[in-house]
Amino acid sequence: MRTVSGIQPTGNLHLGNYLGAIKNWVKMQDEMECLFFLADLHAITVQNDPAELSANCREMVAALVAAGVDTDKSILFNQARVPGHAELAWMLICNTPMGWLDRMTQFKEKSGKHKQRSSLGLYGYPVLQAADVLIYQATHVPVGEDQKQHLELARDIATKFNNDTGQDVFTLPEPFIGKTAARIMSLRDGNAKMSKSDPSDLSRINMTDDDDTIAKKVKKAKTDAEPLPEKLEELVGRAEAQNLIGIYAALADVDQQAVLSEFSGKGFGDFKPALADLTVSKLSPIRDRFEALRKDNDAIDTILIDGSVRARELAQPTVDATYQALGLLR
Repeated sequence: MRTVSGIQPTGNLHLGNYLGAIKNWVKMQDEMECLFFLADLHAITVQNDPAELSANCREMVAALVAAGVDTDKSILFNQARVPGHAELAWMLICNTPMGWLDRMTQFKEKSGKHKQRSSLGLYGYPVLQAADVLIYQATHVPVGEDQKQHLELARDIATKFNNDTGQDVFTLPEPFIGKTAARIMSLRDGNAKMSKSDPSDLSRINMTDDDDTIAKKVKKAKTDAEPLPEKLEELVGRAEAQNLIGIYAALADVDQQAVLSEFSGKGFGDFKPALADLTVSKLSPIRDRFEALRKDNDAIDTILIDGSVRARELAQPTVDATYQALGLLR
């Protein structure tokens, strides 16, 4: 199995980023061949600050390594250092019907009322996503609910290209359904995802928060007055309670029913201190490693350069085969 996963290099990483993606990446690298990349080419599909983008990329590398991504086991790189991503994306764009892209829901969500002012890159970025996967002949791609449509498009693009050229250039990747990634919600609203864009800092636990701040945020998290039930189905309709139970389960690597079995009948006055202690114990070592590494730009750049060299070696045969299949002379 070879898997490819990307992550947007956004700043201000929080608990949702860690439990929603990074923690699973760390597990995956012991089970299969993994390529992890920073999606900096995707980041420029919307207006961005160049200095901020560079800083965010380095910060993301520091966070991934601090959380346990091992560059001896995995390949960690950023897209911009592997030109094949952009090359392959253009060749695939020229072979992808616009009607397929019109059906993609995320462009509609991201462009909103400003469709005519959105960049062509934002419209066509699903093809770049397909290139990100197909260029490495990935056999499997980890997918959540919001990415299933993108994987289906990648498979359609690969199938059409193979059929049109009469050559089996691309492997059709299968979805990889591992342990369900935790969906972490806001500490102030159990129906909204934890996000760095939320104006309230109390809504999230940042990966840079100190131990006292983490504990205070957990204890101030919105809850209800009811004690914790015995069964999971009894949490239906209690969004904030479900969120905190989910966070505890994800941090402790147990299922949510096990958490309820331990704390059923107790109120949040008992549960929150236990959750705060667990959160601090899991995040503080990561934060300490992160703070040390994020200051060492030379070490981070070395990681990215080494990763890009390894990624280019894997990518180039596919790029060459695509040029050849299209009759392009270089």
